[in-house]
Amino acid sequence: MASDPPKDWRFKLHEVIYESNTPAGKAFDVGLLIAIFSSIIVVMLDSVVGIHQQYGKLFNVMEWIFAALFTVEYILRLVSIRKPISYVISPLGIIDLIALLPSYLSIFFIGAQSLLVFRALRLLRVFRIFKLGHFLTEINFLTQALKNSVRKISIFLVTVLTITVILGSIMYLVEKRENGFSNIPESIYWAIVTITTVGYGDISPITPLGKFVASVVMLIGYAIIAVPTGIITHDIAVAARQKKELPESCPSCSREGHDSDALFCKYCGSSLFK
Repeated sequence: MASDPPKDWRFKLHEVIYESNTPAGKAFDVGLLIAIFSSIIVVMLDSVVGIHQQYGKLFNVMEWIFAALFTVEYILRLVSIRKPISYVISPLGIIDLIALLPSYLSIFFIGAQSLLVFRALRLLRVFRIFKLGHFLTEINFLTQALKNSVRKISIFLVTVLTITVILGSIMYLVEKRENGFSNIPESIYWAIVTITTVGYGDISPITPLGKFVASVVMLIGYAIIAVPTGIITHDIAVAARQKKELPESCPSCSREGHDSDALFCKYCGSSLFK
C-alpha cells in the first residue's frame, strides 16, 4: 500500500493559518484573537487624553509592534495559498487590509492613525475560530422571515406616514407660528417625533386644542408601536414551523457542516435522522 505523499511547507502553513481543527491552528487563531483584542485596547486607551499624556510613547511603540505582527500574518496568509488574489478580495482579506493600512498611512498623513478603530472589524474572525459558522443558518432563517414581512411592513409604514402628514398639517393649523410650528414640514417632524414616542421636546403645543391633538398623537403612537413587532413575530413563527431542524453533527461520523436541506451525511453517506 502506497504511503501518503509528504505535505509541503505551504500545505502545513495553510493548516495552521486557515484551519482551526488542529492544535496548531487553534493556538494560532487564539493567539491572533488575543493580539487583536490587545491592539484594540491600546487604541481605546490612547484616545483618553490623560492616559495618552502619560503613556503615549509606550502606546506608539506597542502600536508598531502590532502593525508588524499583523503585517507578517497578512503576508503569511498570502504565501500559504496558491491563489493569493482570492484572499485579497475576500471579505476577511479586505477587512485585514483596511485594519492594516492606517498604521502605515499615519507615516504620510497626519491623523490617519485615528482610523485604527477599524481594527475592531478583525474580531469577525471569532466566528471562524470558535466554529460558529452554523449560526449562519439561523441568520438565513431570520433573513427569510424579514423578507416575508417586507410587504406588510411597507403598507404599515405608508399608513403611519399618511397619519403623520395629516396630524402634522392639523397641528400647523391649530398652533401659531410663534409656538414653533412655523411650517407644515416642521409640524410633520413634530408628529413623527411624537408618534414614535421619542419626544425631543424642541417643539411642543401651547394652546388647549393643540395639547388635545398631541394627546391623540401620543395614544396613536402607543397603539401602533407593537404592530411591526407582531408582523415580524408572526412571520418568524411561520418560518420556524417550515424549517427542518438538522442535527449539529452526523450520528455516524460526528462530522458537521451539512446543508440545511441535507438528508444524508456528505462525508459518510449515513442518514442524518434516526
